[in-house]
Amino acid sequence: MSRSTSVRRAGTTAVAISVAVSLAAVASPAQAAPADRGAHWLSDQLTNGIVVGHGTFGDYNDYGLSIDTAFALRAIGGHRTEVRQVRHAMSHHVGDYIGAGSEHYAGPTAKLLVLAETTGGDPTSFGGVNLIRKLNRQVTKSGDAKGRIADTSKYGDYANTVGQILAVRGLTAAKSGQAVPARRFLLKQQCRQGYFRLNFSKVTATHQGCRRTSPADPDTTAYAVIQLWKTSRGNARFRGALKDAVTWLARQQRRNGSYVGGTSTATPNTNSTGLAAWALGLTGHCSAARAAATWVAGLQVGAEPAGSKLAGERGAIAYDKRSLKAGRHDGIVDATQDQWRRATSQAAPGLLFRHGC
Repeated sequence: MSRSTSVRRAGTTAVAISVAVSLAAVASPAQAAPADRGAHWLSDQLTNGIVVGHGTFGDYNDYGLSIDTAFALRAIGGHRTEVRQVRHAMSHHVGDYIGAGSEHYAGPTAKLLVLAETTGGDPTSFGGVNLIRKLNRQVTKSGDAKGRIADTSKYGDYANTVGQILAVRGLTAAKSGQAVPARRFLLKQQCRQGYFRLNFSKVTATHQGCRRTSPADPDTTAYAVIQLWKTSRGNARFRGALKDAVTWLARQQRRNGSYVGGTSTATPNTNSTGLAAWALGLTGHCSAARAAATWVAGLQVGAEPAGSKLAGERGAIAYDKRSLKAGRHDGIVDATQDQWRRATSQAAPGLLFRHGC
């Protein structure tokens, strides 16, 4: 993915990442070391709890990537202060992220809800906003699209399956009445082979599920497993669907352990491979998880000698081999920093499985 977006920023273009329990609890110090180095590098990317991007028109706050960074740090463990800083900072930018006035973005609302729920925030009054109520309003209440999240925006509806995954997690934890319809709609996005598609049909379409022409999306499939494996406990049908997803995912692994993403990322990359390692490791596919994590580790910056363009960047994970080569030549510059950050936030937790489950 890096697709310049992190699991295509939930709702607008969004990979975000979070898990209800810290994976570090099951990892030995030796296992966690590469992931820890990634986490330390990520924590250095935060400025008062926010990832600040550098664009054509100047610096900007990247709220979605800030949350992804918090999710990765929480999964790896040991960075509670930084996670709290992100939560605190985001509580002051709720409207900037999820929309205000007549603008309401479903995916970002779901993502922020999960952040609040998993980091000790109050989802009923996060920055003065009831995120549960906000998200409930963005769930379609009737018709063929019942349960589907949707944006209310003059710019169009950009809600997708990544946002739906987060909505299912967030609404389930909140014991919302919209959790079951949201989950049922999500399962419609799973194709018979086991994978999840990324993009929805229009709200007005009569067919809201996966079609034979729906492209497979490994990133979205891995993300569903990561986010919802614990949530599915006790629900045989839901857990079975996620087992089908991870079985399909395991079959997509290349001989060298790597993964490609969806149709827009047809080359092996650390975003897709890191997410796959994470999903495989969570579900006990230890050999496949180890192979994927090993491939990712090969693109992580190590202890560079003085004078190296990547000196001081230990722990950062390059998107692919070309990006690592460019980094060694030019360093991590403003034009490439976003890709490195997104790759590391999605791939670093997968390194917890470098030596197996």
